[in-house]
Amino acid sequence: SLLCPCRSAVLSKMAEQNYPSLTEVVKQVAEQQHLQSSEIEKNKTILFQLQAKLQELEKEMDSILLETKATEREIYLHDDAIEVTKHHCENLEAQVRALYSENMKLRLDVETIQEEYEMTFARNSEYREKIKAHKNLFREMESKMPVMIELAKKKAVVTELRTKKEELMHDLQNPEGSVTNQVQEEITLLKREITSVKEFISKKTGLLEEEKKMHAKLRKEIEVSH
Repeated sequence: SLLCPCRSAVLSKMAEQNYPSLTEVVKQVAEQQHLQSSEIEKNKTILFQLQAKLQELEKEMDSILLETKATEREIYLHDDAIEVTKHHCENLEAQVRALYSENMKLRLDVETIQEEYEMTFARNSEYREKIKAHKNLFREMESKMPVMIELAKKKAVVTELRTKKEELMHDLQNPEGSVTNQVQEEITLLKREITSVKEFISKKTGLLEEEKKMHAKLRKEIEVSH
C-alpha cells in the first residue's frame, strides 16, 4: 500500500537524521541475544564446573572429617596407652627403688658377714693353735706316764719272747738241736709268759683308755671355757 504523506515525511526525516533501519535493529537485537545466549552457556559451563568442584571439595571434606575422627580415636587410644604406660613406669620405678634398697641392705649384710667370718676365722686359727699346743703337750705327758712306760717295756718283752720262740722253732727243725722235751717246756713257759703279758697289756690298755676319756673330757671343758 502506498505510504501516507505524513509517514513518508517521518521516514524521510529519520533517514536524514541517520537512524538505523529496522533490519539493522533486528540484526543488532539478534546479535545481542546470541551474545547473551553464549554468555549464559558460558556461565552455565562455569557453574557446572564450580558445582563439580564443590562436590569434590565436599567429598574431600567428608574424607577429611572421617580421617579427623579416626585420628581423634587414635589420639584417645594413645592417651589411654600413655596413661597405662605411665602407670607401668611408676610401678617399675617403685620396684627399682625397692630393689635398690634391698640391694643396699644385702650389701651391708654381706659386709657384716664378711667381718664376722674374718673374726671367726681369726678366733678359729687361734683356737687351732691352742689345740695343737694342747695335743703336743698331751702327747708329751702321755709318753711320760708310768703306764705307757710299763707298756713299752712289756712290748719289748713280748718282742724278745717272740724272737726266742722263733729261735727255738728253728732248733726243733734242726736234727742236731736240743732235747725236744726241754724245748716244749720252754715253749709252754713262754706261752704262759706271753699270756700273762697280754693280760697285763689288756688291763693297762683299759686304764689308758679311761685316762684318754678323762683327758678328752678335760679338753672339751677347756674348749667350752674358751
